[in-house]
Amino acid sequence: MQLGDDTPPRGSRTGFLTRIRNNFLTGLVVIAPIGLTTWLIWTVIGWFDSWVLPFVPLSYRPDIWLLQRFGLEVNIRGIGVAFFLLFTLLVGWVVKGYVGRSILRWGENLVQKTPIIRSVYGGLKQIAETILNQDQQSFEKACLVEYPRRGIWAIAFISTTAKGEIRDRASVPMLSVFLPTTPNPTSGFLLYVPEEDVILLDMTVEDAAKLVISAGLVYPGTRPPEDAPEDAILVR
Repeated sequence: MQLGDDTPPRGSRTGFLTRIRNNFLTGLVVIAPIGLTTWLIWTVIGWFDSWVLPFVPLSYRPDIWLLQRFGLEVNIRGIGVAFFLLFTLLVGWVVKGYVGRSILRWGENLVQKTPIIRSVYGGLKQIAETILNQDQQSFEKACLVEYPRRGIWAIAFISTTAKGEIRDRASVPMLSVFLPTTPNPTSGFLLYVPEEDVILLDMTVEDAAKLVISAGLVYPGTRPPEDAPEDAILVR
């Protein structure tokens, strides 16, 4: 470097740009989950509003009341969600009574006489009762099964032991497991696997689901080294 040259050394400029990059990525790690969560909740609430509000009389909608009374055109998110919750509570309260149970039985008997609708209604009702049953856990444990061939292992969730005809016809004890897909764990495959071929995992079902959704990037129970620098912990 010549005398009178104020140009900073190349190494200092590289270090400055590296710090800017690390700070940006660190901020992105903090902002991205918050922003995506907020956007998802906002979108779901808007979907509920667009689906429920057409069934609500205009005289009961607060946004229409503000528009007619004060001339304020306000888009109030969550009105449809509130009406949906109130309607669901009302239906649950009515069905618990004698009259409500009688009406429900009459409606189900009517549905059972309709060829196509009874199959759809029966399947959806069974799924809803299984998922929303408070006295029964959806999945018992997380496990490993060999899929799609021997030597390749995949994470699955144990539903229950095999029952009925499957249990009677199987030569060994079987477990029904749900094998989720990545990154959407709501779709997957129902497999019946010999109990001896299933490896139980100590991780919780929630941790296993995070592992599946993140495609193996978020591993439960891992901690960064204690002597690792802050930038290495936040940005990898």
